[in-house]
Amino acid sequence: MNQAMQPDYKDELIALHAPLVKRIAYHLMSRLPPSVQPDDLIQAGMMGLLEATRNYDASQGASFETYAGIRIRGAMLDEIRKNDWVPRSVHRKARQIAEAVRKIENEHGRDARDHEVADALELTIEEYHRLLQEASCHKIFSIEDFVEDGNEIGDNIPDHNNPGPFEGLQKDDFKRCLAEAISGLPERERLVMALYYEEELNLREIGSIIGVSESRVSQIHSQALIRLQARMRSWRKV
Repeated sequence: MNQAMQPDYKDELIALHAPLVKRIAYHLMSRLPPSVQPDDLIQAGMMGLLEATRNYDASQGASFETYAGIRIRGAMLDEIRKNDWVPRSVHRKARQIAEAVRKIENEHGRDARDHEVADALELTIEEYHRLLQEASCHKIFSIEDFVEDGNEIGDNIPDHNNPGPFEGLQKDDFKRCLAEAISGLPERERLVMALYYEEELNLREIGSIIGVSESRVSQIHSQALIRLQARMRSWRKV
């Protein structure tokens, strides 16, 4: 059990897996704006590694490296979420876009088109695309991170660490609804989401695959997240 782990052995584990922290940090950096500093990620990751040495239980079956990698990445993402670099005005604009998308799709029963959303917001198509570009940093780490006034769309699901039977059903239902919403995205948005979240490619790599610029991939990715935010509206706190 983790309680029996000796201090010297913990120190050895930390020294041995410090390169893993840097590797995860720089992998994340390829997907983040330049305003995020690698040293901040590495510091958070080292705290995650330290926590892993305290809590690791070999009897659970996972190797320490696998367990530590999960805790390191989680610590880095928590740090990024805590120190959200996106201005509140961008969050507000993203919500306005999501609301326009929701209304258009409810009215027409199909995917909202760029020019329709731009018209609804009284913007030119160029202004709309610029807003998408600004919103492209908006909670890009997990497709469950659509934030409204500080609340995630999954926040109405109680205690994920100690779920009861009903809470487990809610979580499963949320995942099913999210999967359905993703499968219903326009083809190019669905492809970008798959390449970004499943294959973990960065925007430049995705652009080279689908034949568009990195900035256009950023816009498509942002549009997909906003469309999902609109379609998953019922899962956010009112």
